[in-house]
Amino acid sequence: MDNLIDPNAYAALRLPSDTLKVLQIMPNTTISLGKYGSFQSNHILGRPYHLTFEILDKSEASGQSTLRIVPAAELYGHPLDQDASMSVDVGDGVIIDGKDGVEYEVVNPEGEVVMRTNRDTVDEPSRQKMTMDEIEALKKAETSSGKDLIAKILDSHSALNQKTTFALAKYTLRKAKKYMRRFTVLPLDVPLLTSWILNEKEPMKIMELREEMLALIGSWSNVHYGGTSGLYPNTRGTGNVGGGRWLVVDETGGLLVAAMAERMGVLYQSSGDDNISSSKGKKGGSMVFTDHATSNSISASEQFTVLQSSTMIKPPPMSAQTNTITLVHANAQPNLSLLKYFQFDASNPTPSHPLNAHLKTLSWLQLLSPKDDIGYAEPEVVGDEILQTWKSGKRGNYYRKRRRWERIRSVVDETRAGGFDGLIVASVMSPATILHHTIPYLRGAAQVVVYSPNVEPLAELADCYSTPRRTAFVTNPPNPNDMPHEDFPLNPTLLLAPAIQTARSRSWQVLPGRTHPLMTGKGGAEGYIFTATRVLPAEGKIEARGKFKRRKFDGDDAVGLGQSGLEGMSEVPIGDHFGATEIGNIVL
Repeated sequence: MDNLIDPNAYAALRLPSDTLKVLQIMPNTTISLGKYGSFQSNHILGRPYHLTFEILDKSEASGQSTLRIVPAAELYGHPLDQDASMSVDVGDGVIIDGKDGVEYEVVNPEGEVVMRTNRDTVDEPSRQKMTMDEIEALKKAETSSGKDLIAKILDSHSALNQKTTFALAKYTLRKAKKYMRRFTVLPLDVPLLTSWILNEKEPMKIMELREEMLALIGSWSNVHYGGTSGLYPNTRGTGNVGGGRWLVVDETGGLLVAAMAERMGVLYQSSGDDNISSSKGKKGGSMVFTDHATSNSISASEQFTVLQSSTMIKPPPMSAQTNTITLVHANAQPNLSLLKYFQFDASNPTPSHPLNAHLKTLSWLQLLSPKDDIGYAEPEVVGDEILQTWKSGKRGNYYRKRRRWERIRSVVDETRAGGFDGLIVASVMSPATILHHTIPYLRGAAQVVVYSPNVEPLAELADCYSTPRRTAFVTNPPNPNDMPHEDFPLNPTLLLAPAIQTARSRSWQVLPGRTHPLMTGKGGAEGYIFTATRVLPAEGKIEARGKFKRRKFDGDDAVGLGQSGLEGMSEVPIGDHFGATEIGNIVL
C-alpha cells in the first residue's frame, strides 16, 4: 500500500462525528462532505495519509474552499490543557485531589462546596439561550471553521459553571464533533472496509463477517506469502503439491478474497507507471510525461525508465503457478464487487494488478463436470491459409476465443489435479455439500476453515467428523459407490481434530472509576468457524510380526520384547483409514 494519496484511489474520510465516508479521489473534482463543507480533490492528492485537514472559507480570488493541515499540537492540545491541577486545600493541611477520576462532594467548615458532582445537575434544553435559528445564522456567517461558533454556544449556556470538569470536557467534545469542519484521510484497507460495511452499509452482503473473524480465518488457514515455496510432484496422483495455493468458496462479495490477498501480498497495486500518463506529441513524435500527483513534468533522464516500465510484458491472466487463490463460484461470473476498492475489476482486470495473475476463477460446473461446460470445449481449429483470408476483426476474435479456452482449460485442469494448501469457505450453501466435492483436492496436512454466521450448520458438520462416527465408519465401511451415505454424509476419516470457535472484540470505556463495556455495541450474528486438518488415508493393511520371549533381569521376572517382535500375529485390514509408519520390525 502506498503512503501517499494517489489519483483514482479509494480512501476513507473520517469526519468529526466518527463516521466514515469512502470515496474515490478523482482529480479535478469537488468532494462534498455535507454540512461540513466541500473542497477540491487536488488539495489532498500527493499528500500522506493520516493527516487531519480543516476546511476553510472560500477565498475571494478563486471562489473555492481551501484546506489547512491541523498540526498535532492543536489537534491534541485541548485535552492536554484540561489536565490542570485539581487539588483543593480544605484546611488543616488536608488536600483533596480530584485527579483520581472519582468526584466527591466535599464541603469545608464554612459550608462551601469545594468539590462537586453532577448528581443533582439537570441538563435541560432551556439552559441554552441560543435558538436553532441563531445557531444556523452563525453557521452561515462562520469564518473560523466552527471555533467561534462553539465558543459562543458554550458562553450562552446558563448552567455551564455547574458542570464538573469531566462533564464540561464531554460537552465541549460533543459540540466539536457537531460543528468543527475537519476530516482525516485514512488508507482503505481490509479492516477499515469491513468496519465501514458493518456499521454504515449492508452487513448481510458480507455475511456479517467481522474484522476479528477475518483474522481468525487467516490464522487457522495459515494463509501467507507462498511465492518462495516450490512445487513438488504429487506422489499420490497427478498435479503438484505446495507453492502456496489455496482453494476458496467466497460469497461475501470478494471480502474474503481481499483478506487472503492482503496476507499473501497480492492485493495492492504499486503506483509505478499507472499514475503517469504519456502522450505522443505531433511535432517530431516526442513524448511528454506528466505526473498527475504533483503536476510536475518528469525530467528527460527519467523518460527512458518510464517508457521501459510501461512497455514491459505483463503476465497473462491467471498464469501464476505459486502464491495463488482459486475461487469456485456458482454463477456465470464471480461476485467480486468489493475488489473495486483495491483497483481490481474482475470483468476487466488491469494487466499490471497482482490479482490479474494470482487470482483464478472457475464455476462449480467446470470443477465437477467440465465436459458439460461450453467454455471448456475446444473451439474449431482453423488453418493458417484460411486465417490469412479473414479480416483483422474476425481473426482477432478467433485468437481471443482460443486464448480464453486455453485459460479456462489450464485453470480447470490445475484445480482438478488438486494439491492445494488449504480450503476456506464462506457460503450460504450447506457446508457438507461443499466439503464433499472439495476435500479430495487438498494435500495432506492442509487446513480446512468454514465460516458461518450461525453455529447450527457447523455443529452438523462437526458431527460428520466426530470420533464415534469415524469409529463406526472404520468398523463397518460402506460401499464407496454409495457415498454420501445416509449415516455417513461425508467420509469421517478425511479430516481430523474438528473444532468450532468464535471471537468477538468488544469496546470498553476505560476511565478511572468509570470503566465499563459500551452499551452501544453492534449486535447481529455472532459468527463461527469450523476448523480441521486434512489427512491422507493409507492403502493396505496393518501387520504386526515377531515373537515374544521371556527373560530374567537381575533375578526379577520380566517379559521382554524380543528382537524379532510379534511374529505370526494376525493381519488387521484397515482399507483407507490410517497412515503406515515402520518402527523397528513393527509396521503401523
